[in-house]
Amino acid sequence: MKFFLDSAKTDEIKTALAMWNIDGITSNPRHVRNSGKPFLVVIKEIARMIEGTDKTLSVEVNPHHAHADAMIEEGARLAAMSQNFVIKLPATEAGFKALWCLSERKIPVNLTLVFSAAQALQAARLGAKYCSVFVGWKEANGEEVSHLVGEITRLYRNYDFKTQVLVAAIRNARQIVEAGIAGAEIVTAGFDVYKDAFDHPYTAKGLQLFADNWDATPYE
Repeated sequence: MKFFLDSAKTDEIKTALAMWNIDGITSNPRHVRNSGKPFLVVIKEIARMIEGTDKTLSVEVNPHHAHADAMIEEGARLAAMSQNFVIKLPATEAGFKALWCLSERKIPVNLTLVFSAAQALQAARLGAKYCSVFVGWKEANGEEVSHLVGEITRLYRNYDFKTQVLVAAIRNARQIVEAGIAGAEIVTAGFDVYKDAFDHPYTAKGLQLFADNWDATPYE
């Protein structure tokens, strides 16, 4: 499984790359706003951080676009800025049309805001590189999500689709594990989610126990 960082803050990305060897980055308008920088400025900064690697940055087109032509135009322009960019499009009628057109032009697409297996199936049919399935939002709304990712991964394997399942809106370590059990190729989560997931109080307790015994034992 690949771990992507869901952020546009360059300090978080720098740490995640250096300390955790994160596999890629996902961004959205909210993350860009939280970075405190203009959209084009911050995505170009992130591009330089992953240049020369196979890591990707998912860059979202303007969410005000209601027509496929506008999504296609902006998506192509963004993709030309960096070989590491994957264009994020919404799972709407216009988004699916734009996905189809960009895929035919060999421009990689991350279809986002996917909340059903039917949407995910259409994303794969039209050639998406990533399909971002949101689980945290559904759970927060009281919906049952335990079978959704598994259904999508089975559908993809039934038809040998190359689209990778990217589980998004991850809120805790358990959701990361459940995504892996369901067969998802990628999870994306915020910096603090990973930090909490990689830590455990028993690890700290055990390390302190070992340190105390180390200090009480002659070295030579």
